[in-house]
Amino acid sequence: MNELSLFNTFFNDAFGANGLPEFNFHATPAVPKVDVKETKDNYLLEMDLPGRTEKDVNLELDHNVLTISSHKEDTKEEHSGKNEKETWLIRERRVSDFSRRFTLPDDVNGEKVAATFKNGVLLVTIPRKALPSPKRIAIETK
Repeated sequence: MNELSLFNTFFNDAFGANGLPEFNFHATPAVPKVDVKETKDNYLLEMDLPGRTEKDVNLELDHNVLTISSHKEDTKEEHSGKNEKETWLIRERRVSDFSRRFTLPDDVNGEKVAATFKNGVLLVTIPRKALPSPKRIAIETK
């Protein structure tokens, strides 16, 4: 058993030697945080996606549910020759994906949703539309 095995076991155990819960980094999925702001004309959704590009992100709007998802696979070449000075013992950062869903209010204009991606930040602009006002129904007498 090497030092890395001990380190890995420490983080995989649900409880430490003292019986208290330990942090388990494998149990927590990497889900990007989001900020949502409301203005008079729009809803603005900002999501930090470091290390990703606009090609890695998929946006879909279906029945007022906005889904933001991504699948990114690292395709770097691994070397395993005799002359290599490094050997991977654990490599967990090769594939990452997430999916977040947001149920939008009734006043969104789904036809005009727009998104931009700059410096690792996704900005989704969701325009609002005026909802029809309640219709008063006249009561007839007979």
